[in-house]
Amino acid sequence: MEQRIEIVVGPDGHKCRLDEYLFNRFGGLSKMYLRRAVKEEKCEVNGRLENVGYRLRSNDLIEIELDLTRETAMRPQDIPLEIVYEDAHLIVVNKAPGMLVHPTHRDKSGTLLNALTFYLNRKVGSDIVATPLVTQRSGTIRPGLIHRLDKETSGLIVVSKNAKAHKRMMESFRRKSIAKRYVALVEGLVNGDMGVINAPIGRYGELKHWDVKLGGKPAETRFKVLNRNDDLTLVELEPVTGRTNQLRIHMASSGHPIVGDHKRGGRAHSRLCLHAWKLIFAHPITRETLSLAADPPRGFLPFEDLS
Repeated sequence: MEQRIEIVVGPDGHKCRLDEYLFNRFGGLSKMYLRRAVKEEKCEVNGRLENVGYRLRSNDLIEIELDLTRETAMRPQDIPLEIVYEDAHLIVVNKAPGMLVHPTHRDKSGTLLNALTFYLNRKVGSDIVATPLVTQRSGTIRPGLIHRLDKETSGLIVVSKNAKAHKRMMESFRRKSIAKRYVALVEGLVNGDMGVINAPIGRYGELKHWDVKLGGKPAETRFKVLNRNDDLTLVELEPVTGRTNQLRIHMASSGHPIVGDHKRGGRAHSRLCLHAWKLIFAHPITRETLSLAADPPRGFLPFEDLS
């Protein structure tokens, strides 16, 4: 049963996208459902229909029709996590390959957010849990997703524990002040020890496929060779921009697809050999510089180390 809900936007929602604000406010509902409510004209801001990307201001009045009895998208599940860093504001985990970051309309379980929802709520009352980003009627804490990794990609991902940390981390990502480094095993021997790939990326609607496309959005990837072995090269990748599937697309377009990316020319492998290796950023609250790293799992590399 849908009900009409009125919300006055506070200072923490100033300049936040409408869809992001709703997702943070209603953590038990799926992002797809909330976006659909906006697109189906069930949401008004100050008496006007706005799109999902509308930037809110303090004291804006949101009126939205929602069914709060819908099944939560954040069902807690006891799934093992490799925690690289944790404090009262953030948690950084080394995501396993093959794990979705968040539930979808098809897959509502087994995701990183399902695991984090369980982990954080089982620790409620301990001295490391701060004010929750979203407190649902059940009193559960909803982890705040800041960025994403593909299902097939492993590695470091940052999640916030409270609204202040979430907002500041989102701003850091928008300003591109967070250094991200990936390691990838690619086909062939890459010429040169470092370089830059500039190739626009766009979506081919009829194929439902992202690739290099004339007229697409600008995309830049920096690479550095770490090691070479027979017909494989280990590279460090820095995505200067953040387009969909950018690293996979750029490496394939350069003639060196990532091992395991069979759709783009990589050889068959037990996994996609792409790993979010390092993150360097200023802590959103203390401003301390955090430099975090997580080596790829065993079996990823044909080398002894990354040197």
